[in-house]
Amino acid sequence: MLVGAGELEEHLRHLANDLGVAEQVVFAGFHDDPAPFYASADLFVLTSDREGFGNVIVEAMAQGTPVVCTDCPFGPAEILEGGRFGRLVPVGDEVALAEAMGDVLVNPPDSANLRRRAAEFAPDIAARKYLELLFPT
Repeated sequence: MLVGAGELEEHLRHLANDLGVAEQVVFAGFHDDPAPFYASADLFVLTSDREGFGNVIVEAMAQGTPVVCTDCPFGPAEILEGGRFGRLVPVGDEVALAEAMGDVLVNPPDSANLRRRAAEFAPDIAARKYLELLFPT
């Protein structure tokens, strides 16, 4: 399932058709609240070349959904603590991505641990940590 909308959607629809998997791919479009999608997913995959923070990773983990994502600059490695809370694969390595996806689907992490990690990024906690950095006691 692909949630969201963008300039590559038409290309991806054609690709799914060309690969003979169009009946198995759902293009859900844009949704203001993606939480129900995370909650019903077996796996969340993010294949960014770069991220500013990767809020979607935290959103997925908050629902207890396992995460596989590219180890792109900024965000994913910090959020996943270098792979402790999700699988990181090199950017552009489709084989490693597919292998990690399969591994996580067979051996999913503990969803309670994912939820606990996601809770560490709650706005009140993040604000307190910023203040501690800016105004150490």
